[in-house]
Amino acid sequence: MRIHVGTDHAGLEFAQTLISHLEGQGHEVTDHGPKSYEPLDDYPSFCIAAARAVVRDQSEGLESLGVVFGGSGNGEQIAANKVEGVRAALAWNTATAQLARQHNDANVVAIGARQHTEDEAIRLIDEFIKTPFSFEERHERRIAQLAEYETTGAIKGHPVG
Repeated sequence: MRIHVGTDHAGLEFAQTLISHLEGQGHEVTDHGPKSYEPLDDYPSFCIAAARAVVRDQSEGLESLGVVFGGSGNGEQIAANKVEGVRAALAWNTATAQLARQHNDANVVAIGARQHTEDEAIRLIDEFIKTPFSFEERHERRIAQLAEYETTGAIKGHPVG
């Protein structure tokens, strides 16, 4: 599987550990940055680049997921979710990592690098990557509604405002 990684200065050291771990599992990893420590860098461009790459790969039929992280993971999740076609989920325990895939078919996971030990964060990311989408009708329906809203600003048959 191809994995796209984006972070900021808060996750730079962890990024190298994670990339080695994922490559050791046989994944093809693309690091979208940053490449060096800049204490005032801005995460949006790195996370958006990773998210865009996931959408591009998936539109080409490639098996691909994204991992974005920073101090809390919140801003990184928000940045990734600005990309049309991305469903980024913040995982803070094993259940949220699994449910993000099973119920939401999330294609990007966000992690708070300062909220977990490296081992904990890797465990959450591994769970996210290995957990398949359930393909249950109710989950497919809800994901379709989100995609419809994302592209049209409405959900047919449902009031949104």
